[in-house]
Amino acid sequence: MSHRTADELFILLSGLFGAAGIKAEDIKGAIICSVVPPVDRNIKEALSAFLGKDVLFVGEDIIAPMPIITDNPEEVGADRIVNAIAAHDIFKGAAIVVDFGTAITVDLVTEKGEYAGGAIAPGVGISTEALFTRTSLLPRVELKRPARVLGTNTIEAIQSGIYYGFSGLVDGIIKGIIQECGQSPPVMATGGLSAAFKDGSRFITHMDEFLTLKGLNLIYEGR
Repeated sequence: MSHRTADELFILLSGLFGAAGIKAEDIKGAIICSVVPPVDRNIKEALSAFLGKDVLFVGEDIIAPMPIITDNPEEVGADRIVNAIAAHDIFKGAAIVVDFGTAITVDLVTEKGEYAGGAIAPGVGISTEALFTRTSLLPRVELKRPARVLGTNTIEAIQSGIYYGFSGLVDGIIKGIIQECGQSPPVMATGGLSAAFKDGSRFITHMDEFLTLKGLNLIYEGR
């Protein structure tokens, strides 16, 4: 995506919307949150050209309506704030959000609706890619939950390490946040791999693959 020009993205968007039967005039506006600055300008230009409307960027054109009580609020990724806004709206109080994206983020929103901080770990995809490319004898495997932790062949061993390893990583972070905040708020999972890991966690209680989109909608409608 980062190497595509605005014109290429315009063609891609036109094809995607056309295939879905959606016309530009049917869309009243657009809002984006991004943590990949090199693609921001081209995406904005392409989407603005397709829609014939201005496109809002969270953090640039519109400020997310949530207090950020961290040491350096400007360093917090827009996606994490957007997720926190959606989770607080859903639970009407404190919540922990786990986002299984390129990176794994685990964040806390307080009862008052404040973003309080969190943890960032390497994502499943980039970690497993490093494993496969740097260890030539290990095969690529399907991401799935193996029946048991103790693998009796190489494929099962890799699947066990990936699945139970990342499940344990996430649960360890959640447990630490719960201990530090002194309460046990609901835990929402989102992101591309959330469905795969939800049942492997002792703490995840909810899952919503559209959490970020719901947060963006709340910000757009409340602007």
